[in-house]
Amino acid sequence: MPFCTKCGTQVQSAAAFCQDCGSAQPITAAATGSDPLVFLKPRNASILCYVPWVGWIMSLVILSTARFRTDRLVRFHAFQGLYLFVAWMIVHVALDPVMRVSGLRRMIPILELGLLATWILMLVKTSANELIRLPIVGEMADRSVNEQSNSRPR
Repeated sequence: MPFCTKCGTQVQSAAAFCQDCGSAQPITAAATGSDPLVFLKPRNASILCYVPWVGWIMSLVILSTARFRTDRLVRFHAFQGLYLFVAWMIVHVALDPVMRVSGLRRMIPILELGLLATWILMLVKTSANELIRLPIVGEMADRSVNEQSNSRPR
């Protein structure tokens, strides 16, 4: 463990300030180099998973790093945000050609608008610390979190 640069009190390696004198501590390579998400709060990580069209990137980052490996709520939001993006991809990539052939092409913008509204709703609700489990997508996210926590060695 490092020591305060001003008073010499022992401080935690990731501490930004000394708990005794309050002086700012230099950020060490060990504190930042081991995990790029060390300063990201769980609530903010959850919110970033629902940014329309790009939240899937943050979801994959959260699911692949050690920072939120044991935080079930953040992992739930990461899976739900990822599955919401997959739903958009299904509408945009898979259903669009089918709807063009069947003459129901006007349904695609309505479905995409509905998914955009869902992303915005999830951004607002998650930023207010409200948990919403979306139909189908939320159930899949719950199952994914449970499967990962049950398969992890203890």
